[in-house]
Amino acid sequence: MPILLRVPWWPVVFKGGGGEDSQKKEEGSQKRSPFDLIMNQIRRKKSFAERPQRSSVSRFFRPAENSETRGKGIPETKESEEKPEDKENIGPVTEDAGLADTEVCSVVGWGRVKQFIQKLGKKPDSRSLSLCNCGLTATDVVELATMLPFLTLLEDLDLSWNDLIGGALKALTFHLQHVNRLKTLKLSNCRLTAEDITALGQAFEYIPLLEELDLSWNSYIGGHLSCLTEGLQPECRVKTLRLVDCGVTADDAKSLGEALVLLPSLEVLDLSVNKHLASGLQDFAPALRHASRLQVLRLHMCGLKQDSIQILGGALQHLPDLKMLDLSCNKEAGGGFKEGAAQIATLKGLQSLDLHLCCLTDEDMLALTQVIPLLSDLKELDLSSNKKTGVTVQHLFSRLRFLPKLKSLLINNCNLTGDSYRTLVEVVSQLFELEVLSLSWNKCVGGNLKSLLDPLVQTSSLQVLKLSSCNLTGDDLVDLASVSKSGELAHLRQLDLTYNDTVEDAGWAHFFQETMGLKELTELDISLRPSTRRDASPWIDSLQGFLIRLPAISEFGLHRWVLTNQQRECLESFNNSHKRSVHFDCYHSTHRAGQGPLEQDS
Repeated sequence: MPILLRVPWWPVVFKGGGGEDSQKKEEGSQKRSPFDLIMNQIRRKKSFAERPQRSSVSRFFRPAENSETRGKGIPETKESEEKPEDKENIGPVTEDAGLADTEVCSVVGWGRVKQFIQKLGKKPDSRSLSLCNCGLTATDVVELATMLPFLTLLEDLDLSWNDLIGGALKALTFHLQHVNRLKTLKLSNCRLTAEDITALGQAFEYIPLLEELDLSWNSYIGGHLSCLTEGLQPECRVKTLRLVDCGVTADDAKSLGEALVLLPSLEVLDLSVNKHLASGLQDFAPALRHASRLQVLRLHMCGLKQDSIQILGGALQHLPDLKMLDLSCNKEAGGGFKEGAAQIATLKGLQSLDLHLCCLTDEDMLALTQVIPLLSDLKELDLSSNKKTGVTVQHLFSRLRFLPKLKSLLINNCNLTGDSYRTLVEVVSQLFELEVLSLSWNKCVGGNLKSLLDPLVQTSSLQVLKLSSCNLTGDDLVDLASVSKSGELAHLRQLDLTYNDTVEDAGWAHFFQETMGLKELTELDISLRPSTRRDASPWIDSLQGFLIRLPAISEFGLHRWVLTNQQRECLESFNNSHKRSVHFDCYHSTHRAGQGPLEQDS
């Protein structure tokens, strides 16, 4: 076939004939990456395989459709002429080739993603990517950004606790357009900068389905929150916003308040540990009326003062769906509830109220006594560390019977008096849903535990009992062991008896010998005070039988109880002998064999 030998086809196709189209093709070819060329070869192989069989001439030397050299010096044969049916076959080939390119690209891309994630010790998941606390660097963020096109199904992305990626977020936010299904983005404790949150604000338009944003523990973004809020889109779907310890200023509080109108779906707002928030509360609180769906509001340690409670109280009436209100650790708020407590009564659906360490006064407690019993849906109440209310709190205790759904009652370190304690004992039997009771650091419990245990067993739902530093006696532990035998505390899972150095050795020995029926107990802690050391020998021999009778226990705190090496070995062998996995937390409790028992520190 002489015609084939004289046609200079290959140089024409690749180098061009000097025409404009050929020049464009040459420029386009130079811009292609090796990866593009590989995929192009795969596409060609597939298209050749699917085309109807042609002669070797037409199959290898048929000119390109748009080439200017077509027909110039090349005699067309019947085999090289395109037939109508040939044109019909070309369309589907091109479409299939595109699919092939996409499939190959996806496979190669996902392989990169898997390799990157597994290198960090995590498990690859196309919908949820958690790289929390992986020691990511700015370089890793850039690499991750290039992989987002292969994670189009991604819904959850967690990069929290990677404090080396601050200042590099812009490399990632631009590529968020590839993961427009993203619903959760967590970037807590990443040392984010003002530039980072500016870039994030600009990227909100790429992730319209975002429902949860966590930027907590990024103190450097304080004073720049407007850079973020300015990027919020109308009818934003964000339901959860966490800005814990972000250095929020008064100006930030104002910016956030102005942004609430763009957050109609907001349900959870956590602004805890922003000590200067109170200075901007006057501008922020009134804007809460735009967040009518809000269910959780946390303002823990926000520097709230007496007037802050009154300002906030005026906004609570606009939050009919609020279920959790946390105003804890605002020490200067004491005295503000005298006037501000009345508005809490408007929260008919409130389920959790946390006022611990608010330095409540007697006047505050009397005002709350009128309000709290009206919250018939209340399940959790924390009044701990309000030492000035030890007397007046008994009036509130007497009205707890109006809270039939109460599950958790925390009144640690409230300096309860004997009268307050007795009032509590009388009402406990009427709290049929009570699961958690914490009376730690109330010395009046010591020597009087039996009076509490008798009504407690009638509830039969108690799961957590905390009696740390209550000056318990040996008789108290005898009573506790006796009640356990009845099976009335069968659902108890956590028992805290720490810092009760007042219990003598005989009391501990009796407790370990006689306690039974706590089949669901998983945690027990009998650790001593930091300044104390005591020999465990008087009761250690009873411990193995005790552990056998408690099949569910997995955590046992023994801090500052002194054990010999042989006793420690016995504890370790217990797990092997009985196929258990109890964690004995006995830090600083090694005692060499042959030494006498250590004396208790003064």
